[in-house]
Amino acid sequence: MLLTATDAGHIALEFLLADWNILEEYRDWFAILNSRLVGETWYIVELAVPGFPDRWYIQVYDTGECDPNYTFKSPLNGSDGFLDLGNVPEIIAEVLVSERKSR
Repeated sequence: MLLTATDAGHIALEFLLADWNILEEYRDWFAILNSRLVGETWYIVELAVPGFPDRWYIQVYDTGECDPNYTFKSPLNGSDGFLDLGNVPEIIAEVLVSERKSR
């Protein structure tokens, strides 16, 4: 395995930012909560917006590629809209609401 858990975490974060077209200036709104090796060839990386219960789980392979079919989990319903998102930038709020609605 050439990747470390730290490498996998950064790769997953870059993947999520690119997938949602989130500008670099909003990178600090996301945190890598966990990165664990599964088997010999891939990691599961858990990402979040600190202070919110929403989680992304992204598979990062030893090739440095991410599985585009990542998992998003949240106890909150997308139909609640932006009620709990008043203190985050608009793009972050839009991503969270969209993810919540699509699960």
